[in-house]
Formats: sequence, structure tokens, C-alpha cells
Amino acid sequence: MTEFDPEKFEDKYANYFPELQKAYKQAFEVMNDRYDSELVHAIDQQILNESEPFYDEDDGFYVELPEDPLDRLTAIVADDEKAETILDEFVAEIESQLRRIFDV
Repeated sequence: MTEFDPEKFEDKYANYFPELQKAYKQAFEVMNDRYDSELVHAIDQQILNESEPFYDEDDGFYVELPEDPLDRLTAIVADDEKAETILDEFVAEIESQLRRIFDV
């Protein structure tokens, strides 16, 4: 478990890159076990690759997605409602993994 410093998280890629990679990878593995792997992979590569994790003292970890995230899914044809549900769960799983890794 990594000791977490909210101020150091402002420069997260310099200070916590391995932990961020681990959180995203573990979230991917959880989601890949639960859902269609093609859709999970497309969400990971076409939406979450442009996402940005943040930390707020009041709200904890949260992930900001790029603008119009579902419009970015071009590698696969998927029902918007299903894709949105999986994307929302994927984001929640990333946030959960960040909390676990940083014990926050």
C-alpha cells in the first residue's frame, strides 16, 4: 500500500504513475471478467485512455472523462445504454481501485 499525499497527487504522473497504472489495470481485469471483452477493451482504449483521475479532500477520488465519451466508441457497435452502464461501472471500479491502493 502506498502512502498517499493529496498535494503530491496534483503531479500524479510524476509521483504516482505505477499506482495509477495498477488501478486502471485492475479495474480493467474486473470489468473484463464481468462483461463482453470487446466492449470493455473498446471503452478502455477509446474513452478511458483520455480520462483523468483526480483527488478532492471532500469527494475523494474521481475520474473525469473526455467530452462526449460514447461518441468516441468507433471500434465496436454497441447499444448506447449498455455502453453507458458499463462505462459508469468501469469508472466506479477505477475509483474503487484508487481508494484501495492508496487506502483513502
